[in-house]
Amino acid sequence: AVRARLPHHLIDICDPAERYNAGRFRRDALELIPAIRARGRVPLLVGGTMLYFRALTRGSAPLPEAHPELRAQIDERARRLGWPALHAALAARDPAAAARIRPSDGQRIQRALEVLELTGERLSELQRQAEPLPFAVASFALVPRDRAGLYARIDQRFVEMMAEGFLDEVRALRARGDLDPGCPSLRSVGYRQLWVHLAGQCSLEEAVAAGQRATRNLAKRQLTW
Repeated sequence: AVRARLPHHLIDICDPAERYNAGRFRRDALELIPAIRARGRVPLLVGGTMLYFRALTRGSAPLPEAHPELRAQIDERARRLGWPALHAALAARDPAAAARIRPSDGQRIQRALEVLELTGERLSELQRQAEPLPFAVASFALVPRDRAGLYARIDQRFVEMMAEGFLDEVRALRARGDLDPGCPSLRSVGYRQLWVHLAGQCSLEEAVAAGQRATRNLAKRQLTW
């Protein structure tokens, strides 16, 4: 109903099996923003994905495209050794990138190692080569004073999402047969927890509680930004 009243962009633009990243978002946004402005409108970038917002405003590096075979090799190493071990290996080769990545953040560790292997250059060095944004952006952050009230609204919102069919959506994704928990789309808050429930690894009540907790943690990280 909201999207029928107000035009939204960059929603439903790729399949859950695809890998979307900040560099691709910047390219997509830089195509849309001039077109929106040409219609006499002011484009609003709304949300809490601050890594993507930083990529847009500060520029993104000329990074190589994803390499499926290399990623599979890195994933296999992670299965044998664990992501903290791969994080340590990254720290030895690109300490600046490793310092910004948590040892448990497999997706970003994988990307940093992939760039090293494909280019022979450090991700942290390539990211310094970013091009500046060709127009000004005004930034606003709504910071709630009542953290407890925010968390209560987050918990209630998750309950409402469940009532509106969230579990059925994740069940349909599982039924496709071409997705697994390693897909970035399924690492998203809520999807990850419900996928675990549908795999028989926890109850629905535990999955909902875990999804609410993960959403609250995401809100904390957004506030830190």
